[in-house]
Amino acid sequence: MKLASTRLIAGDIKAMVAFYEMVTGVQAQWLAPVFAEIETPAATLAIGSVETVALWKEGSAEPGANRTACLEFQVEDIDVEYERLKNKVPLLHALKMMPWGNKTFQFRDPEGTAVLLYMPATDEAKKRFASR
Repeated sequence: MKLASTRLIAGDIKAMVAFYEMVTGVQAQWLAPVFAEIETPAATLAIGSVETVALWKEGSAEPGANRTACLEFQVEDIDVEYERLKNKVPLLHALKMMPWGNKTFQFRDPEGTAVLLYMPATDEAKKRFASR
């Protein structure tokens, strides 16, 4: 089994897609006016408008209601990314070292989902990610 993508449901899909294009530097592929994907080397971030929920089951997902998941993006140089984004995103915390060896900062997307950019910083963390 392979985790193929994570999908966010957006009340304002254009704002969400533009936000993630800015964060990732990747242009979205619009597969329909209500659905876009941002493909990264490891996985795809899918963004569907609130109208797509009715294709599953009405009320089964709700934009702006997430407080349990955090999208994590591994980057080559966390200091460069922090300088690029710190004045463009609502920060939850500035750059800091985590106990497991990653240097990271965290912010929220336009609809409240937590987003974290990180870089393995210690030798142990670098070893852990070398095989992935």
